[in-house]
Amino acid sequence: MAQSTIHILLAAVVALSYVVSLSEALKEGECEVCIKVMSRFSDDLDDDVRKDHKKIENQFRKWCKGAKGKDNRLCYYLGGLEESATGILGEMSKPLSWNMPADKICEKLKKKDSQICELRYEKQIDFKTVDLKKLKVRDLKKILNDWDEDCDGCIEKSDFIKRIEELKPRYVKDEL
Repeated sequence: MAQSTIHILLAAVVALSYVVSLSEALKEGECEVCIKVMSRFSDDLDDDVRKDHKKIENQFRKWCKGAKGKDNRLCYYLGGLEESATGILGEMSKPLSWNMPADKICEKLKKKDSQICELRYEKQIDFKTVDLKKLKVRDLKKILNDWDEDCDGCIEKSDFIKRIEELKPRYVKDEL
């Protein structure tokens, strides 16, 4: 009788630990910035760098110098920038040196700092279908800012639209 009770308790513990592990796993679309950055960064690493977590950290700091937008914000949270308030690069570099997948690394990082998984990329504008006249001036300014372009002398909405139309061939790729 006592042995069957132990088996039941053991089965309950196993089931409970399985449920807990499922709740900690990342959900679809969660940590999109972290996963994308870790994947891109990992793919760019040489084999000799990948084996040493200190070299990975140094390489990540260099990579972060060129990062913009949400990628830059992730670098800040991880400690990859000089102005970062905290640094948890070791939590990223060691698992990366063990060839841990990007989603699992981000899962670990989320436990240290939940802000890491709150980062989201902004939706991309489909320039083939969007009517620029229906966008707000702030959205038009954001498009130019994302392209690192200025609009000197732009006052009216039509000025911003004209500038975007001028620059479109340079920044908007036509896909076949």
